[in-house]
Amino acid sequence: MGTHGLSAVLLTSDEGHVLLDAGLPESVPLIMDNIRALGLRVEDVRLIVSSHAHYDHAGGIAAIQRVSGAAVAASPSGASVLRRGISGPDDPQHGVLLAFPPVPDVRTVADGETLRVGPIVLTAHATAGHTPGGTSWSWRSCEAERCVAFVYADSQTPVSADGFSFTSGRTYPSAIQDFERGFAVLERLSCDILLTPHPGASRLWERLAAQAQGGPGGLEDGEACRRYAEAARERLARRVAAERADRGDQAGQSR
Repeated sequence: MGTHGLSAVLLTSDEGHVLLDAGLPESVPLIMDNIRALGLRVEDVRLIVSSHAHYDHAGGIAAIQRVSGAAVAASPSGASVLRRGISGPDDPQHGVLLAFPPVPDVRTVADGETLRVGPIVLTAHATAGHTPGGTSWSWRSCEAERCVAFVYADSQTPVSADGFSFTSGRTYPSAIQDFERGFAVLERLSCDILLTPHPGASRLWERLAAQAQGGPGGLEDGEACRRYAEAARERLARRVAAERADRGDQAGQSR
């Protein structure tokens, strides 16, 4: 339902719908128009869940909640940010993130907790590091006797504001450990179809094009989550090595 570069994923049922993320504040009219273009009602969105509480993924939640009356759910850390509308100093990107419309009423969900809207069953998985409250979501979709496991895997990139350190910072000292736990979670999840808050991170458009052309590839790939975690682990290792090398250079210059 979202833009080309920012996901807003709608899960539908006859008993109500679930929206995963809601893009930028400016994305709201497009998301609602896309829902209605499917012949569905925004007012039938019963639940909105968050991957991580940055303005480009959570900025539209407040407006869609007002229209739909949906419940909103996020991790404890993510819920706190949603209620304030701005990230705190424990976020690696603190200081460069834009504020967004706060969401006054947010339910907190624990790691491994299951949420239900009619036949839709979502499970929350703590995959922090990119933010302290980062959460991935998994569910199954069935047609006739065939079921497919979906994973909406949160961002796993060690992106930060200037001056933040993943290896020696005091504002988010568990960041590396949180990343590593999240990688392990994603590697072992049942994962036939991978989706991500930034579609490009999971090559969604290339996979859809391949599926449409009937060539190799397509949406289903049982190794996608494992590769996503492996690539993220390599990015983190490069960031850690760069920070340690930089500290070594600074120590040498101070002698």
